[in-house]
Amino acid sequence: MKFFVDSADLDQIAALNDIGLVDGVTTNPSIIAKSGRDFKEVVAEICALVEGPVSAEVIAMDTDGMLAEGRELRKIADNICVKLPLTMEGLKACKIFSREGISTNVTLCFSANQALLAAKCGASFISPFIGRLDDITQDGIELIEDIRMIYDNYGYETEILAASIRNVNHIKDCALVGADVITSPPDVIRKMANHPLTDAGLAGFMKDWKKTGQTIL
Repeated sequence: MKFFVDSADLDQIAALNDIGLVDGVTTNPSIIAKSGRDFKEVVAEICALVEGPVSAEVIAMDTDGMLAEGRELRKIADNICVKLPLTMEGLKACKIFSREGISTNVTLCFSANQALLAAKCGASFISPFIGRLDDITQDGIELIEDIRMIYDNYGYETEILAASIRNVNHIKDCALVGADVITSPPDVIRKMANHPLTDAGLAGFMKDWKKTGQTIL
């Protein structure tokens, strides 16, 4: 499973990238706004930092506007993935970009029917927001399962990019049901390495080693 970082924080992206835990990055207008910096500058720096796709979202609500903005975003770097809303206008833009060979991430997906439409329009990625579904007592992981089954039934190549990840269990469950990608805040990815028994074991090893009075170097 691929790991995308859902952030515009260059330092945090770089730290995880150095470990080998970054296959791509997703951004949105809210994330960029929090940085307080110029949108294009931030996106360009992220694209230079990571090799994988970097999702940059259009703001226009009409197809012509989305096409113009998406083509402008693609000028920033070759690894830009144009992020489009899951609307009929967005799907129309997705189909056109697909014909032009431009990578797309269709976002704000909340149903299997929406995911099916995105795949038929040639989306590179579909982004189901599982955390937001959980917030309204619907099952986000069940949605991932449904999309996986539909895509496998018909051989769609659109990758399932699980978004709105809230905790480490979301990542585990997405992996179990076959999501192709997760996009997560950096702190959630880091928490995957944590376990109290690991900490306890290391503390015990260090205590015993100290008793030997030895050093490795």
